[in-house]
Amino acid sequence: MNLRSVYYFISPKSRLVVRKIYYAPIDFLNSISGRKNKLIPNKGDIFIGSGDFVEQGKHHLKLLIEYVKLKPNHSVLDIGCGIGRVAVPLTNYLLTDSRYEGFDLVKKGINWCKNNITSSFPNFNFQHIPLSNDLYSLTNQKAENFVFPYKDDSFETVFLFSVFTHMQPLEVQNYLNEIYRVLKPGGKCLATFFVYNEKNEDIISKDNGTYIFPFKKEGYRLMNQKVPSANIAFDEESLNKMVDLSNLKVENKIYGTWSKRGNKPLVDFQDILVFEK
Repeated sequence: MNLRSVYYFISPKSRLVVRKIYYAPIDFLNSISGRKNKLIPNKGDIFIGSGDFVEQGKHHLKLLIEYVKLKPNHSVLDIGCGIGRVAVPLTNYLLTDSRYEGFDLVKKGINWCKNNITSSFPNFNFQHIPLSNDLYSLTNQKAENFVFPYKDDSFETVFLFSVFTHMQPLEVQNYLNEIYRVLKPGGKCLATFFVYNEKNEDIISKDNGTYIFPFKKEGYRLMNQKVPSANIAFDEESLNKMVDLSNLKVENKIYGTWSKRGNKPLVDFQDILVFEK
């Protein structure tokens, strides 16, 4: 059993505690050094994947500017905003009268964002939505029935980084439908996925040094059967059908480096899909 499997074996709440304990010495040293930046959370509080928090946030902002033509005056929706990784660089990019909305199912991340971002940037609003997800939290509220708390045609730009990689098909379909509803006509959405097709399915189903999804389901593959939301890869044809049902249009597709297909100057680890209303 590798370290990732051990991490998935414990409960969602315990995962947050383990990370907090693991990084406690580093966070303590940073706190007493006097160099702590208000807009950078403690390492033990970050629950949104690996990589440098600041550099990842800057990279995601570049992706938004490049692929959905994000402008400083746009109203934006950050779905699965986590602990503010993209919100932080946006504080220096969006105009003070622009609207930022973000929501996430992990309350500690939302609390941090409110205390450290909204307190200085009142046009940044964060909401905790207690949805159930076996990687992060277990509740009675299902994402497949969730109605976004925003009016129709509210946003020029919507984005989701590493959100659909942790959601089941019915949940993804509902979110795509809701994204279409809250986007303004002509608005765009950038979302990341793990996408496969018949050309690379064999590669990602076996242990070959890349991300592995050995458990085949109808239209998707799982990394871990005991924690289905841990990491999910979608069959490209099945995903296209979901997008069609939502009435969104795929404007662009940029394969990421996870499956060794990324071949553009500006890519992500995950695959990027750009949708337009």
